Parts: sequence; structure tokens; C-alpha cells
Amino acid sequence: MEGDVTEASTIDRETAASEPSPPPTVPFPKLAQGIAFVASRRWTTRQLAKQYGKIYTINIPKYGRTVIVGDPDLARQVFSTSTEALGNIQPNLSQVLGSGSVFGLERKEHRHRRKLLAPKFHGKAMVQYEQIIEEETLRECASWPEGQQFEIMEPMMRITLNAILRAVFGADGAELDQLRKLIPPWVVLASAVTRFPQPKRIYGRFSPWGQLETKRKHYDKVINVLIDRALAATDFEDRTDILALLLRSTYDDGTSMSRSDVGDELLTLLAAGHETTATTLAWALERISRHPRILTRLVEEAQTEHNEYRQATILEVQRSRPVIDFAGRHVFAPYVDIGDYRIPHGWTVLVSVSLMQDDPTAFPDPERFDPDRFADTKPGNSWVPYGGGTRRCVGAAFANMEMDVVLRTILRHFTIETTNAPDEKWHSRGVASCPKDNGLATVYRRT
Repeated sequence: MEGDVTEASTIDRETAASEPSPPPTVPFPKLAQGIAFVASRRWTTRQLAKQYGKIYTINIPKYGRTVIVGDPDLARQVFSTSTEALGNIQPNLSQVLGSGSVFGLERKEHRHRRKLLAPKFHGKAMVQYEQIIEEETLRECASWPEGQQFEIMEPMMRITLNAILRAVFGADGAELDQLRKLIPPWVVLASAVTRFPQPKRIYGRFSPWGQLETKRKHYDKVINVLIDRALAATDFEDRTDILALLLRSTYDDGTSMSRSDVGDELLTLLAAGHETTATTLAWALERISRHPRILTRLVEEAQTEHNEYRQATILEVQRSRPVIDFAGRHVFAPYVDIGDYRIPHGWTVLVSVSLMQDDPTAFPDPERFDPDRFADTKPGNSWVPYGGGTRRCVGAAFANMEMDVVLRTILRHFTIETTNAPDEKWHSRGVASCPKDNGLATVYRRT
């Protein structure tokens, strides 16, 4: 009997030893790792990857034990794993966008919401928005100074916010003016506070969380007025703006989105959608002003109806200057196996966009800005600026169309002065990263 127990114990130890273990762990103190991660995620993940490889474990405040993934095959596993086992990162942007946002939903509810939203941002639904985007670009460009260097970031923010406001609500008015004033400072504040764990209380109305709450109440008040106005409109059934489409949409069981969920989704579109697109456009101007040959080809193409090289340039901007540098997941299952490693319940998985898109095996000489990488081929598995899997950005096609139209309009109406200035450095705005000098540019109107 004693021999049987000894043999069983030996088998248990051998089985445990053969089971996959978590990826190698960075040994530095948790606080030190957290400070480095908040200060510069991109630099920190790249430096650690040099020592620990394309998958490793860090321990940071807010997310705890976190596995960084920089390998495309492993990332594909992450994105294809069942949402029952590997769900949205916790905590996520729902802490500022609302629990009814697509960022806050899980499993079946998330799948149903994506199915409801996706048709609004694809195919014929987007054609009607191109003229709006061109009009907003021309309206903003009318005040640009000639021959004088200025920051392009804020003008791009205004273009994308005004365009999406018109696309979402289909009209102008006092309420939209309020949103124009409310959304930009809200985005800056929300991006800043998401770096840190959410407190159990807001510590008064003058604290960052208190200010967010005040702004959110103001936003809800404006949105409720716009929803009431849309529902009462005589042409409600014929309207093609996103607000009307959401209010008319129903799930497979015949139910519709609640008023609060509509508000959360619209805030997601207005806040997350306009900032990331505008930042990519600022990076695009920063990049092409430093590459005369590329700029010349873009200008020549802009005089035609073609956009192949412009599209390739946008893809290369997103590869070399990704605005969002990670896609996060949370382990809900007892464990998840990724490659040769086992990741326990409760851990976080972050797919590093920068590590994958700076990989020389996927993109030779990755520091070189070269749109020809995408001239005759579609992006592969290593190109993931919109994330991947069921949580890939639902507005990706809209964002791509918007960037294409804005760049085409600028190139047709302005000469962009090239520069030998050093590349602008990265600056973290919290969730997103932008050019440190906000994309300095000098332009002249074409006659």
C-alpha cells in the first residue's frame, strides 16, 4: 500500500512538471514595472522583449499579472480563443464610456451588439459620409496659415469630430455646438485617468473622476434632447444618420437598444473614434513631410480618382506609428494555453501592436517609412492597429475612409512643405500616443 502511494505521488509530480507554465517573468518590483509601463509602454515593452523574447510576464498595478505577446502566431491564438475563456480586458474603457458601450459588453451581449453596429459602418452606408468629411476638411482648412509652421493635431481633431457629429446626428444646432465644446476636454481627461486604477469613490466634484462625472451628466442631458428630437421627427423612418439607424435597429429577438446604451455607444463613437483617426492623420502629415519622394507620388495620385498609393501610405502610417499600441484580454477560464505557455485565471493578456509591427521578420527594415510594403499586398497577421478577433474595432472601415478623404482633400488644395527636421517623438496621451509636437506642418494653398 505504501509503495502505491509513493508511486502515485511520483506520477503527480511528473504530471505537474510536464504541464505548461506561464511565460518568463520580469523580476523587477511591481511598482517599478508599473511606473515604466505608464511612462512609456512602447519603450518598456521593446526593451523587455530584447531580454525575455516575444512573450513574457510583467506584474503591474491595475492589471496585475500581465502577459505581453509580440508574436503574430501567438497573437492569432489570443484573438481566436473563445470569448468564454478570454474576454475583454479588465478594467476596460467602459469605466469612462459606460457599461452599455461595446467596450463594456461580454460574450453573447457583445456579439449581438457588434452584429447590430457593423452594418452602419460598411459598404453603401459609408458613401453618404464622404461628402460630409470633404466639406468639414475644406471648412477647417480655410483658416490655415500659409507659409507658417503650425500644429496639425488640433485641426485634425476638429475635422474628425465635426465630421462624425454630422454623420451621427445628421444636422447642426445648439446641442451639437455643446458637444463640440464638451467632447475634446472630456477625451483628454478620460485618457489621463485610464492610466490609473479606478478609485472606489470620486473624492469630490473637483477631482478628475468628479469632473468626468459632471461632464458625463452634461453629455447625457444633451443626448437625451437629441434622441427626443430624432424620435419626434416626421422623417425619422427615412433618416440615414447613425443616431436614427441605432434608434430604429432591433436585435434578432425584436428588442432594441435602451436609451442609455445608445448614449454610451454614441459617446464611444464621438470620443474614441474621432481622437484615434485625428491622431493617425497628424502622424501621416508628420511622416510624408519628411519623405519628399512619397509626398510627390501622393500629390500626383490625388489629382486622379485613384487611391491605391494613398491607402498604402495610410497602412504604413498605422504600422510605423500606431496610435493604440496594445489589444487587451482577461482570462475568465481556469486557464488558457497560448503556444507552449499556460496563463492562469484572472491574468491579463496584452498583444503588443508595436512589437508585432516593428518585427523585422514581418517588415524588413522596420524603421524605414515605406508605403510600398503595402502597394501590391494586403496587410498580414502582424499588422493589427485595429486589434483582432471579435473585438476588432467595429469602425475600422469608417476610419480608413475618413483618413483617405481628408488626405486627398488636403493634397489637392495645399502644397505641404517638406522638412529635414528630426522625426517627432512619441507622446502618450493615456490610451493613445501622438506626435510630441502635435504634428508640425507648413502649407501653401494651391492656385
